[in-house]
Amino acid sequence: MIKKNNKNMNQKSFYFEDYSDNLKEQTNKKKLNINEDRIYLLFFVFFSLIFIFAIKIFVTSLYDANYKNNNIFNNSNTFKPLRSDIYDRNGLPIAKNIRVYHAAIKPNLIKNKKNLILKLKLIYPDINAVNLRNKLNKNKYFYFKKNISEDERLKLWYLGEKGILFETTQTRLYPHKNLFSHVIGQIDDDNNGISGLEKSFDEKLKFNKEAIQTTLDINLQFLIREELVKYNKIFKNQGSASILMDINNGEILSMVSLPDFDINKREAINDLNYINRASKAVYELGSVFKTFTLAGALNEGVVETTTEFQNLPKNLTCAGRSIGEYDDKIPTNLTAEEILIRSGNIGSVRIGQKIGIEKMKNFFQKIGILSKIQFDIQEVGEPIPFKWGKCKLATASFGHGITTTLLQTAKGYSIITNGGFDVKPTLIKKVKNNEKKIQILNSDVSEKINPILRKIVSTKEGTANFANVNGYDVGGKTGTAQKSFNGEYSKNKINTFVAVFPITNPKYILIVLLDEPKPNKEYVYHYRDGSGWKLKGTPYNTAGWTSVEIAGKIIEKIGPILAINKIDFYDKYVVKKSD
Repeated sequence: MIKKNNKNMNQKSFYFEDYSDNLKEQTNKKKLNINEDRIYLLFFVFFSLIFIFAIKIFVTSLYDANYKNNNIFNNSNTFKPLRSDIYDRNGLPIAKNIRVYHAAIKPNLIKNKKNLILKLKLIYPDINAVNLRNKLNKNKYFYFKKNISEDERLKLWYLGEKGILFETTQTRLYPHKNLFSHVIGQIDDDNNGISGLEKSFDEKLKFNKEAIQTTLDINLQFLIREELVKYNKIFKNQGSASILMDINNGEILSMVSLPDFDINKREAINDLNYINRASKAVYELGSVFKTFTLAGALNEGVVETTTEFQNLPKNLTCAGRSIGEYDDKIPTNLTAEEILIRSGNIGSVRIGQKIGIEKMKNFFQKIGILSKIQFDIQEVGEPIPFKWGKCKLATASFGHGITTTLLQTAKGYSIITNGGFDVKPTLIKKVKNNEKKIQILNSDVSEKINPILRKIVSTKEGTANFANVNGYDVGGKTGTAQKSFNGEYSKNKINTFVAVFPITNPKYILIVLLDEPKPNKEYVYHYRDGSGWKLKGTPYNTAGWTSVEIAGKIIEKIGPILAINKIDFYDKYVVKKSD
């Protein structure tokens, strides 16, 4: 019995042991399966995350590309100009980089090409529908419109055409078009300055390194150019130029040369008529030089304003050529002062002879009218060299056979009238002008010259009556010269007037030059001295009847602006009418 029981127990035990092992095995398998499932789940989650992340990156990249090309709400803060702005003296932009767009069309993305043409015609009525259809039918990517504005892009975007794509780019904008063309200059398609300030300050302007503030004034530039354009039509001159400069610090408030051009179009200007007549062109300026001659004689102490020159001949002969007066009515007995007022040629020759060749040459060099001037733009002319001699001394004394630029003339007249201090003409506004003034002429030269310049404008004997603008105390000197070509003189003339105002305490110099003006029989002149006297027709083709008239008109217009912007000018210097 005992054995039987043992057998049963052993069987039972075997059964349970076997079952237990099997259960353990099943349990272990279950655990293994669970662990495998967890591993698979982790791998699944891991790779799912990677996949999702990859999709996100892909979608984001597509979005970014679409954002750059098609999003109309670009953040302006991310816009980085390739060139810095150029400002006028009041902080107003005259050159700046702006964001523009190129509108392109991908024809294979256009479902209804005919419908697209109709839509585009509504926005751009002037487009050629036939040409557009031909381009669409070629199924090649093409630019529909370049350099469009944000508003234009918005209109095209609202068409809802997937085939219209946009590229963001930059362009150099000159908001005033022709107004500063000769001064600002141009850039090429590679963002390089090729003329004017754009070239001179190319490295500073590139990649938004440093903005440039000029001394120029937009309002003054506009008003002066407006008058030159108007009188170009009246006197039918080939071109004209002007400079408005502060004679004490050399700041140029306006520099105009006509004809000019729209610098937004970046056109190659090959015509020599487009030369910058204010700084690049070299001229014989005629009687304008007589002021230099008398100033040199006063500085050297060889004459006084009251020095008398008696028995002046009507003609002189030098190197076989005759030198005469433009006006036979000029008296034969004149003081040095009267010679300048009446613009006498022979008298100026006599003054020049008193100075002598070396002293005359040195004086002209000292005031900067014989050698190329250092300036902020590279378009600067160089006077034609010549050999000094007795005849050259004689002709140079009254501005014949000697050349210079308007820029140099402005410098020379500034020194003569501002107390004898050197001046460096500039287009760049300085934060603080701490440069020490250098006196290069005797101070009494200005004290003696300035009243004479005033009489040239204010008296009947003077040649610049039409510039006698009531209230602005204008002084100045006229110059009429024949144009020369290869040493030969033509009948065509250069008419110039240099105005300084207020002459009692000089602040500004205005030079107006006309290239080949012609008389106008219908033009009506108005005397500006308060007399109200009028005269119809241009009797002579001289500076007194052309350049002087324009200068007077300009001073009438810009005088109030100068007075407002320079309070001390109005309070101290403007001559006020008596009650």
